[in-house]
Amino acid sequence: MNCEKVASHIIDWLNNYIKDVPVKGFIVGVSGGVDSALVSTLCAHTKRKVILLNMPIRQSESEYLRSQNQIDALVSRFPNVEGQLVDLTATFESFEQTMGDKVKSDLLAMANSRARIRMTTLYAIGQANNLLIAGTGNKVEDFGIGFFTKYGDGGVDLSPIGDLVKSEVFQLAKYLNVNQDILDAKPTDGLWGDERNDEDQIGATYDELEFAMAFDGDINSLSDRKKEVLAIYKRLNSINQHKMVPIPVCQLDGVK
Repeated sequence: MNCEKVASHIIDWLNNYIKDVPVKGFIVGVSGGVDSALVSTLCAHTKRKVILLNMPIRQSESEYLRSQNQIDALVSRFPNVEGQLVDLTATFESFEQTMGDKVKSDLLAMANSRARIRMTTLYAIGQANNLLIAGTGNKVEDFGIGFFTKYGDGGVDLSPIGDLVKSEVFQLAKYLNVNQDILDAKPTDGLWGDERNDEDQIGATYDELEFAMAFDGDINSLSDRKKEVLAIYKRLNSINQHKMVPIPVCQLDGVK
């Protein structure tokens, strides 16, 4: 991949997207992961107004510090960038206490609720500052296995890196001088309040998923592990289609 060419193209795309829109720039939730670090850096390079949010919810210290250090690094490099810390732990805990025991005990429901609270925060601050939310999903997550929260981190206005697979995200992030601790960290969604990473949840690495996403050959030629990864990919792609296709609309042509 030609990193210089790709970075320039995305930055130009961001600027062109809003040139005729009455907004000032972009807002990004920075999680301490490579995807949000890359998107925040690309947005910073537009020279438009950019607000970067660190939104911890019972976050591990390492995730919190990676996020804050990346924000601080961009604020020091770009005069158009502002960083904000919005600790949402109390907000989440208040929400948690309003839920019944069945909801509170459903770990996935509560993990996704964290992402949706962050989305609401991004839209509130973004609207107040006349900014669009730049999404941080990559191609494997958004269009391969649906590894995102519907109306959480999937609730965005535009997607700058949605056509980059994870290995390309890392290449471009390194080229744009994203903090090394982020490049070294294992990818994680940070929604569970423990040390599990994306590979723990998915059962495959992003490199393996990239293989599966591109595979179009004879499955009988594959190793047992590659067959296992392909099955993981196909299962997640199938069960998460509701995230990756337009909302179904009941058509009433000929009925009304």
